Amino acid sequence: MGEREINPQALFRRPLREILYRLRDPALVADVLVRGCTTLWDRVSPSEFSRTYRQVMGHTMCSNARLRALHRGVRYVVQNEIRGDLVECGCARGGSAAFMALTLKELRAHRRLWLFDTFEGLPAPTQDDPDYNIAKLWTGGCAASVEEVQDFLTGLGVNNNVEFVSGLFQQSLPRSQVAEIALLHIDGDWYESVKACLEHLYDKVAPGGWIQLDDYGYWKGARRAVDEFLLKRGIRPHLEKVDYSGRVFRKTTESGTSDTPPQ
Repeated sequence: MGEREINPQALFRRPLREILYRLRDPALVADVLVRGCTTLWDRVSPSEFSRTYRQVMGHTMCSNARLRALHRGVRYVVQNEIRGDLVECGCARGGSAAFMALTLKELRAHRRLWLFDTFEGLPAPTQDDPDYNIAKLWTGGCAASVEEVQDFLTGLGVNNNVEFVSGLFQQSLPRSQVAEIALLHIDGDWYESVKACLEHLYDKVAPGGWIQLDDYGYWKGARRAVDEFLLKRGIRPHLEKVDYSGRVFRKTTESGTSDTPPQ
């Protein structure tokens, strides 16, 4: 992709309208305050997680809590020998993908990492998204090219065994070569995107596999897609609340239920 034209007024209006919309939810305001405190701590903490976090924090919109959940998830599937690859749907600038790759490197584990994205920014939401009027402001946002993400991963030394798949999920996922999934990170934001991820990838998640939903609590379309899919399939997972937005569950084979992910 070439240089993108940036409209400063549009960039200002988008977050301003979003802020005014979100301020009506006290739970989100509290979550933002907690996120700020944990981010400050991880800027100085000598812990293993914090050292990795500092390498990616400028390239991700994932909260500290959701990155901690991904860290826990990668460690879990490796240590418990859950079969399959790591798959991320919606990688934006590559921060959370790099975080998973760095965690694999730390564990000296070798898993293929699949990154699905338009690599041209968020597609437009649809009327199936209950918060369409706010969601549509983000059309084209979170954009990074394949080359930009590749360069970031290369700079961190974690560019091996990574597969990039460009396009809308509705088009790219049905023809993807992913065979089995140990960890599935869905960060698709909108109803149609999250629905496509679940319909095409859920059955490829191995028993015991880790499923992380980035936008369940934040975007109403994402939540609607998840709830409809689980109800339709008769799946009754325990959705662990990671933070205001993120949820995690572990796939099992018994009656569509799921275990609480281990701490």
